[in-house]
Amino acid sequence: MPKSKLRKKEKKVIPAEILHHIPAPLESPRWLAPTMVGAFLIGLIWIVIFYVTSTSYPIPGIGAWNMVVGFAFIGVGFSLATKWR
Repeated sequence: MPKSKLRKKEKKVIPAEILHHIPAPLESPRWLAPTMVGAFLIGLIWIVIFYVTSTSYPIPGIGAWNMVVGFAFIGVGFSLATKWR
């Protein structure tokens, strides 16, 4: 059986931005972990105070929106947690 002709393989070209990639920092900034934990704790304490005081505190005028404020602090904590290395 006759042998087929061999094709020349094209060389793969690697883009310059991949070759000269700047690595990400290996450590988180020093402020990140305390700020993250602080946001979690503030959100938790905010919600606990809201329930313990029968929805009259921490800010009496906004009512149930205090829950949104507490969960916003917790959301900030989670967003900071994604940047922690």
